[in-house]
Amino acid sequence: MTYDQSLAFLAFAVVAAVTPGPSNVMITATGAAVGILRGLPCVLGASLGMASLLFTSQLGAGALITGNPAILTALNWGGAALLLWMSWKIATAGAAKGELTPRPVGFLGAAIFQWLNPKGWLVAVSAAGAYSQAVSQGALGNALAFAGLFFIAAFPSGLVWLVFGAVMRSFLGDERKAWIFNIAMGLLLAASVILMLV
Repeated sequence: MTYDQSLAFLAFAVVAAVTPGPSNVMITATGAAVGILRGLPCVLGASLGMASLLFTSQLGAGALITGNPAILTALNWGGAALLLWMSWKIATAGAAKGELTPRPVGFLGAAIFQWLNPKGWLVAVSAAGAYSQAVSQGALGNALAFAGLFFIAAFPSGLVWLVFGAVMRSFLGDERKAWIFNIAMGLLLAASVILMLV
């Protein structure tokens, strides 16, 4: 991949990674619930999960899934169910108080979530279609380059959302404020289901 191609894809990856979506809502809610240090595995899992999704998409998984209506439908409904469950868990979480702080979304949960995240598939398939023709180091080299560049964009972007959530945490010690914040985050995540299914 040339320097110009890398910069073009990196710009795409930063925009895709930093804009609001299900993963960033999950990361923000995790930061608000448990703070930065305990939220880092969530950011790392989301970033590596998305990079692995991009890697396999570049190797042809994206075309396989989008070309098979049954798999695509199952992915859409599975993703919708997971997002709605997470929306409920976020909306009904209480204020973080001392030792009763909730268990954060961990590395594995955040990584697996990317594979059911509709925005993640949209990004991966879009990248495979738009940028793959411009590179020439073979399928494996291309997939590794795209995954690596996406991780470079996704991890700092996730940190921004985690820090935002952690900053919000200091304002959420009050039960009423925590309730309002959690419901708002849950509704934002649930709204992404509508966008996925429309």
